[in-house]
Amino acid sequence: MPTKLRVIVNGNEVFQYDKNTRHPGKQREIFDNMDLDMDAGIELAGDVIASPDKMQRAQYVAMSLLYAIQMNRDSLISAACGYLATRLPYLKQIRAAEHGDEVTMDLIFNEET
Repeated sequence: MPTKLRVIVNGNEVFQYDKNTRHPGKQREIFDNMDLDMDAGIELAGDVIASPDKMQRAQYVAMSLLYAIQMNRDSLISAACGYLATRLPYLKQIRAAEHGDEVTMDLIFNEET
């Protein structure tokens, strides 16, 4: 299993997270609360999703991660990375491309670079 979660924006690595980071009970509680919040529904790509599945939740959190990196919000970066690493342990990369105000994003499970 890969030990790093890499965030690539416009072809450049902007963040790397060590997936072996320990998550104390309080952090795991935060991840569970994130799931509870998303149980009420999420908005993803302009669509409201009343009952998001695991991948839709991951996409939502990954978009939050991209925002957190852009805004330099360390606590949100940590929570988003921890959530993704625990919920999707085989996730290797988040690749995003910015086109003006629009962002496209892919979750990559099958390649390192």
